[in-house]
Formats: sequence, structure tokens, C-alpha cells
Amino acid sequence: IVEESSLPVQISALRNALGVDRNLIRTISGRGYQFTGEIRTLAASPHTQAVVGTAVPVPAPGCPPTNLPEPVSELIGRDEELREIVNLAAAQRLVTLTGAGGIGKTRLTLAAAHQLRPLFADGVWLAEFSPLADPALVPATVAAAVGLELSGGEASAERVAQALAERPLLLVLDTCEHVIDTAAAMAEALLRAGSGVRILATSREPLRAEGEQIYPVPPLAVPAEDAEAEDDPLRYGAVRLFVDRARAAKPHFAPDQRSAVMIATICRRLDGIPLAIELAAARTAALSIEELSARLDDRFRLLTGGRRTALPRHQTLRATLDWSYELLLEPERVVLRRLAVFAGGFSLEAAGAVVASVELAPGEVVDEVLDLVTKSLVVTETDGTVARYRLLNTTRAYALEKLDESGEGEAVARRHAEYGRDLFERAETEAETRPRAEWLADYGRWIGNMRAALDWAFSPAGDASIGVALTAAAVPLWMHTSLLDECRTRVERALATIEGEERADLRREMKLHAALGASLLYTRGAVPESGAAWTKALELAESLDNAEYQLRSLWGLCSFHITGGHYRVALTLAQRFRTLAANRSDPNDRLVGDRLIGVSEHLLGDQPSARRHLEHMLAHYVPPARKSHLILFQFDQRVAARAYLARVLWLQGFPDQAMRTAESSIEDARAANHVTSLCHALALAACPIALLVGDLAGVEHYAGMLLEHSTRHALAIWHDFGLCHQGALAIKRGDLNTGLRLLRAGLDDLGEANTAYRFIPFMSEMAEALGRPGQVADRIAAIDEAIERCEWTEVHWVISELLRVKGELLLLQRAPGAGAAAEDHFRQALDWARRQGALSFELRAATSLARLLRDQGRSADALAPLQPVYGRFTEGFETADLKAAKVLLDALR
Repeated sequence: IVEESSLPVQISALRNALGVDRNLIRTISGRGYQFTGEIRTLAASPHTQAVVGTAVPVPAPGCPPTNLPEPVSELIGRDEELREIVNLAAAQRLVTLTGAGGIGKTRLTLAAAHQLRPLFADGVWLAEFSPLADPALVPATVAAAVGLELSGGEASAERVAQALAERPLLLVLDTCEHVIDTAAAMAEALLRAGSGVRILATSREPLRAEGEQIYPVPPLAVPAEDAEAEDDPLRYGAVRLFVDRARAAKPHFAPDQRSAVMIATICRRLDGIPLAIELAAARTAALSIEELSARLDDRFRLLTGGRRTALPRHQTLRATLDWSYELLLEPERVVLRRLAVFAGGFSLEAAGAVVASVELAPGEVVDEVLDLVTKSLVVTETDGTVARYRLLNTTRAYALEKLDESGEGEAVARRHAEYGRDLFERAETEAETRPRAEWLADYGRWIGNMRAALDWAFSPAGDASIGVALTAAAVPLWMHTSLLDECRTRVERALATIEGEERADLRREMKLHAALGASLLYTRGAVPESGAAWTKALELAESLDNAEYQLRSLWGLCSFHITGGHYRVALTLAQRFRTLAANRSDPNDRLVGDRLIGVSEHLLGDQPSARRHLEHMLAHYVPPARKSHLILFQFDQRVAARAYLARVLWLQGFPDQAMRTAESSIEDARAANHVTSLCHALALAACPIALLVGDLAGVEHYAGMLLEHSTRHALAIWHDFGLCHQGALAIKRGDLNTGLRLLRAGLDDLGEANTAYRFIPFMSEMAEALGRPGQVADRIAAIDEAIERCEWTEVHWVISELLRVKGELLLLQRAPGAGAAAEDHFRQALDWARRQGALSFELRAATSLARLLRDQGRSADALAPLQPVYGRFTEGFETADLKAAKVLLDALR
């Protein structure tokens, strides 16, 4: 009997029974378990079988004749395609499966033909054209395949067609691309002669015969590059094929989760092409998965050794592509190898500009690209309105070799880089005027090409001046996509190139310094290099009288000092920002100044004024329909304002409003589809406020989101915050050792450059974990250092809580006079909180003081500080602090 309580035990036993196949049962968080294997049900009749739930007839004794070879291995990951082809062949007389070499056209066609066999009384027959060197032999090959005896004369297409005209049979014409014209004529003759014959054909390009229904064979399914962590790679056909073929080469092959993810990456790099995957899997007999992945850049040397009985073009990956390349006309070969310079998708306009040359006009390039599409060497992608084109990774690697051999690689790479520079300079201008989603849709696709162009430009054979110009123009794309670490390294390289140049473009240099300041700030924190970059950008902006970059630089310097804990300096810069913005036509610029002032005042401890500035900004800020403040100020401004407003609301005693505001900041960040803004909202609002109100499930959810996004986008600071929040959560749940380890890891990585963020909301949790014999003195020393630093830098908003935590530690120390010293610290904490309007900190201090007085036998005195503070909370939203205060009040009364 399996009940809910015993289900995990039963599943564990079942997995143990499955042994190396234990991953056939996957766990889906929050839902249960799922069987991931391929399901077959044997029907009662021995003459039928069910394939993925649909009964399909199979040959029984006396079934129509055939020369189809029997399959010797399982067809993996093609269930949907097989159903579609069977249905098409039942409805259409000529179906041609097209696709790149090695994609599995023949294997899929033969599987469909086997399923269709019972429907054709005169049988299903395979005519293989791959051995033919002479196209004229096509009709004779068809005749031989069906056992047709033609007495005297040539076996022409018309004679063969007339002989088969009314015979109910299915003819498979395999590998038509090298005899395409004759194969097309043969197919048309068969269809016109009578209604009995139906045809399944395979070719790397369509036959273009009358009545032809084309079925482009897709690659096997592979997990997306940004697949969720819980997405099981073994659900995908490409990964399952790799594992199956790897087990054939190495019987005990059993990938763990890490290996499965690496296999998914290998399959993705091989474009989901079955032949390439099978060749790669065979190498696992001698190589580990890590070694195989590392060697894929030399895939043509690595992926050899196919089956000895396979056709020569299927025994190595290179031979497969050689076969296609040799069938091309010379202009097609020229265009294909030049297209290899594109490291991602490209438009026909881009192909014409980059590939064209003296002997090849842009219009001719377009024609050749379209021909290469029909020959399955160029892939078309469309979003419903605009078509784009690309080479599969394997095809591109082959074409790059051919480009190098041609000696024209450098010239094509230069044209590609120049085109990219011009494109992104146009994009930079349009970023100020076009809607963000529309802009990203057009230019986000170019990021792979942009990287390739920069790599060439800064190579020994490249042109660094093109690279510098392209780097400066590409900054908006990096900012929009939150690729700040990549932005930093690219910008540093460009600045190193122009360092010391007497005739440097000052405007371009200004842009690069601003980009460096921003990318450093959100990857490494308030390091000196970030401040120096913003200062240089401001100097250049003032010398050029560029108001826009003056605002950007003031914003950057203000953020730098906020992150570094110099709040008074930050407030001065924020006020300077708002004064400059007052002369700007966009009122939103002035409101960004209000946000900066509000943030600075919040951190300095003036919560009422901070709230006024933040709410004023949110009430009047109109999200720009076109001009993007994400480029100007790196964050969605409403997200940043709501994040800090949420903190102010919690401090002022409105926990319910604080949580709703924090959640709104997350919704805004998601709507903006901007990772840096989302991490800002999670790290500085959602996580700490959920922790402060006692919503531990919320902390777990938000910290998990923060770690996932910050890891994926290499945002180190936000990742460190995620570790700290997870550590604080572990401590709250009683796992002190794990909590301390995570907190220390996060705080150590945040480092001295981010002093302002090192104490709240983590100091009380650290005190709770470390407040044990032998460690209290160390924590008191650390708290004293924190208080001294906060007083020196005017980090006033946190002093109340630090004083309260020190008082609690003094009580744990149990030294003579500890009670009086603790009481003094609690009263100081109360005073600081009252002066700042920080009701929530006031409640904490009052609760600590009341508990001390009660323990000293002074219950009447204990009510005095706590009762009025508790009574000032007007929301019905109960936090952990409010619950603790209520329990204490009830006991005192």
C-alpha cells in the first residue's frame, strides 16, 4: 500500500532498483515525481503495436513486400516528427524531407515507411541514389528497387512511371541532392502516370517538383542555454540520444546531474544534429565528458570513426559537409565561406554589405543566400515579421576553415567589423528615441556578431580604432542586457588602447569612462577605480559642455558614494544633480534627482524627508515611452525608488505597505525585463524586508531568485547579497553553522568597498549566532567598530539597531555592571530611533529594554517604554517583532 507518507521511501526503493537508470524518475519541486522514459504499450494483438500511445499497424505474416532494411537501433527523440510525416504521407502523394547533412532524414523516412507499409498492397520500396555518380541512372535504380523488368530499350523515367502507374506502392527516393534534376523529373513522371504511387523523398534541398510537400527535418530538441536549473536535460531527444549511444560504447555510462548538463551543452554546440551527436557519444569510450566538451572546438578531427558500414559521408563530420560543399556552384561556395564571419544571425542587408565584393554584387549575394537556404546550409529564423539567417555551428566551423584557406578572411572580417561599428553607432542614437523592447529586438540579436568583431579588431591582425569605436557604441546593449562584467572587460581593453594617444576622441573617451564606472560599481562595488572612472567622465563632460554625461557622471559618483557609505557626500552630489537637471527639458531628470536625495536622506537617518522625496518622485515620474533612463542611469528608476521607499516604510512602522512596495518593485523590474534592476529590488528591498517582518518563506524565495539571476549574469555584488540573505535565513531557522558560513562568505566578498551594506540586516543575526561563551567579546568589539564607523561616516539609519544589538551582547557577557550598560544602550537606541522616525527600530529597542527591566523585577517600569510604541502601529499586519512585543506586554500586564 502506497500512501503519501510512504511515497518518498517507495520512490527511493524504485530508484535503487533501476540502478544506473535511476534518473528515469525525476523530482518536480512542489508537484511530485515524473517518469521520463519512453513509454510503449504492447497491444493484445501480436500484429499491432502502440507507439507513444497511438496504435500503428506493423507487418504481420503476409504483409506487403518490401526491401526496406530492418532498424537495428532505436529511433530516439523523433516521436512527434514521425507522427507528422506519417500523416503527411497519408494525405500527400509526394513528401520530401529536407535538412542538413546528418540530421536524420533517411532514418526518419525509413521509420515512417515501415509504419506505412500495411497501407500499400504492392509494397514499400527503397531506391538509394547515394552510390550514383551518373544522374541518368536514376530511373534504372527505381526500376531495380521495385523489381521491375523492362524488356529492351533504355529505362527512362516515363517507361518506369507507366509500368508503375496504377500499382498501390510507396516509393522511397533517398539522397536526391546530387541527382536533383533527374530525381525531380522521375517523381513528376510517377505522379502524372497514375494515382497508385506515393513517394517519400530525402534531399538536402527540395526537388521543386509539382505537387511536392516539403517537410524540413528539425534538429533534435536540446535544452535552452538559459534553461532553469530544475529542467531535466534527459527530457530532450538530443541528450537521450547521446546517453544511449554513449552506453553502446561504454556499457556502464551513467551521467550524474552535472554531466547531464555538460552533455546538454555538447548537444547544443552540435546543433542537435543526430550524426554529430552519435559521433561525439562514441568518443566517451576514451574521453570523459569534460574532455569531450573541451575538444569540441576541433570537432572535425574529433568527430570521426562512424560505423564501418555507414556511407563514407556519414563516417566523419567533415565528410558530411564535404559532400554538401562539393555539390555547390563556385559563387555559392564563395558566399557560404564568407558568411562564416557572422557569429550569430544576420539579415540579407547585412549579408549583402559584408559578403559582397568587386566580383559579387550585393544583389547576387542575396540570391546565393536564398539558394543556400534551400540547400539546408543556411537556416532561416523568423519572428513573424522579419526573417533572419544563420549558419549552424558545425556548418560555420567548416566554412571558417574554407574562408581561411581562401586567403580572404581578413578582408571579410574587416568589412564585418566596420558594418558592426556603423550598426551600433546607429543603435546608440536610436536607443534614446525608440521603445526599449523594440530596440532590443533589433539589436540584441547582434551581440554574438559584436563580440566576434571586437575579438578581430583587437587581434594582432585587426584594427583597434574600429574596436574602440564599436566598444563605445555597444555600451547601451551591455547595459540593457545587464552584461556588466563583459562591458567592464571590453571597455578596459578599449581604454588601454587609446591611453596616451594625443588625438583621442574625447567624446568617445568620456563614454568609455562612464561605462567603466558603471560596470565596476555593479560588479566589484565602490572600488577606487570606479570612483576614478566617474570623476574622469565628469571632467570630460564638463570640458565638452555635455549636460547629459554630466548628469550620468553625477549619478555615478552619487551611487559610488552611497555604496561606499559616504552618505553626506552622496547627498551633496544628489543636490548638485537636481540643480543641473532643473535646466533640462525632461522633467524626469529632476525627479531622478529627488530619488537620489531621498536615498541619501534615508541612509543618513532622516526618514520623513526621505519618504517625501521618494513618494514625490513616484507620483510624478512618467516612464519614458522612448528615451531610456536604463541607459542613462543603469536602473529602472521606479524600481530603485520603490526599493528604498519600502525600506523607509518598514522603518516608519508600516510593514504591510513595505512588503507590498517591495513586491511592486519586483513586478516593475520584471516588466522592464532588466536583470540589474531586478537584483537591486531583491537585494535591497524584498529580501531584507521579508527577513525583518519574519516572512522566512519569502526570504528563501527571493534569495533564491537573487542568486540565480546574479550568477547567470556575473553580478558579483548581488550574488554576495544573496549569500548573506541565505545565511541570515539559516540562522533564523536555527542552523547557526551554515548561517555563519554563508554570512561570512558574503560579507568577506563584499569587502571594505561596500562598508555601508555590511551591517543591516545581518548584524543582529550574526550576534545571535555568535553570542556564545568565548565569542561575545569579539562580537562586541566588532559592533563597537561598526558604531564608530557609522558615526564617523554619518550612517545614522542603522545606529539604533547596532546599539540595541550591543546591549543584548553585553547581557550575554554577564560581566559586573552589564545590566546597567545594556539598559543605557537600549535607551540610546530608543532615542536614535525616535529622532529618526524609525518606529520599527524603536519597537525593537523598547522590547529589549522592557525584557531587561522585567528580568530585573521592574515590571511596572518595563511597560513604560514598550506600551506606547506598540500602540503606535496602525496596520493589522503582524510581524515577528510585533508578535514578540505583544507576548511580552501580555505577560507584563
